[in-house]
Amino acid sequence: MSAPAIDPVRTPVTASPAGKSAGEQRTTPARFDTALGWSDRPGLAWALRALLCVLALGVFAAPFVTVFSGSFSEKASGSTLSFLPHHPTLLNFDVAGERGIWDYFGNSLVIAGGGLLLQLVVCTLAAYALARHRFRGQALILTLFMLTMMLPEEVIAIPLSLVLGHVPVVGLDLKGTVWGVILPLGAWGFSVMVLTEFMKDIPAEIEEAARIDGVGELRMLWQVILPLCKPALGVAGVLGFIMIWDQYLLPLIAAKDPTDYTVTVALSILRTDPEVGSGVVLAGALIALIPSLIVYLLLQRSLVTGIAAGATKG
Repeated sequence: MSAPAIDPVRTPVTASPAGKSAGEQRTTPARFDTALGWSDRPGLAWALRALLCVLALGVFAAPFVTVFSGSFSEKASGSTLSFLPHHPTLLNFDVAGERGIWDYFGNSLVIAGGGLLLQLVVCTLAAYALARHRFRGQALILTLFMLTMMLPEEVIAIPLSLVLGHVPVVGLDLKGTVWGVILPLGAWGFSVMVLTEFMKDIPAEIEEAARIDGVGELRMLWQVILPLCKPALGVAGVLGFIMIWDQYLLPLIAAKDPTDYTVTVALSILRTDPEVGSGVVLAGALIALIPSLIVYLLLQRSLVTGIAAGATKG
C-alpha cells in the first residue's frame, strides 16, 4: 500500500496593489515624514522652507556680521549692515587698546576662570549630596537653589553691595578685588539642578559595587560619578562661563576704581566716550565675543549631548 502523496506547502504570495511583488515596490517617504510635513522635492513647499531658513539665519547672523565688518571698517556705523569692511583697517583695535580694553579683558578672564572653577566645584558637591544621599530638608534646600534663579540682579544689587563692603562675621571689604565678583558667583541654581537630575539617573548598583571595594565619598565622586556626568558638566561649563562672562551689574557694584571693570562694563564706557566712534565700540565687542565663541566650539558636543539627555529623560 503506497503512502498518499502530500503536496508541498506553498508560501502564499501577497499581491501588491500595483501587481508587483514586495521586492519590486519602491518605498517612498510619506507626506509627514519630513520636517513640518513638507516634501523634500523641489517645489513651492521646498522654496518656502528655504526662505524661512534664510530669514532665520539672517536674523541671527546679522549682529555678528555687523560686529565683524564694522570693527575693521575705517568709518563704521552700527545701524548699517555690511558683509565686507569699508576701507579695512586695524585702527579701531589700536584705539580700543589705548582705552584699556585689553586690561579689562584680562580682568574678565581672571573672573570668568576663577568664578567658573569655584562654581563647578560647589555645584558638583551640592548636586552629589542632593542626588546620591537622603537627609532631612533635602527638598527645601533644592527649592532654595531654585529660588535664587527667580531673583533678578536688580533686586539684590543694593544688599549685595552692602555685604561686599563689609562681609558679616569676618568683616572684610571685598570691593575692588576679584573676590568681590567671584564669590557671589560660586553657586548657581541652574548648574545644581542640571547636575542633580543627571546624577539621579546613575544606577545605584554602580555605587554599591564601588562601596564594596572600599571607595570613600570623595573618591566615589571623582572616579565613579563625575566620569558619567561629562555631558551635564559640559552644559554647566558652557552656560556657566557665558553667564559669568556677561555679568554687568555685579562687576560694576564690586569695583572701587575704573581699572577694576570687566570688558562688559568697558564697552558701555566706550559707547559713551565722545572721542571714539562706532568702529572702536564694535572692535571691543568683537574682542569680548571671542572667549564665549571659543568655549562654545570646544564644548558644543557635550552641550548638545547633555541637553539631549535631559530632553529624553524618562
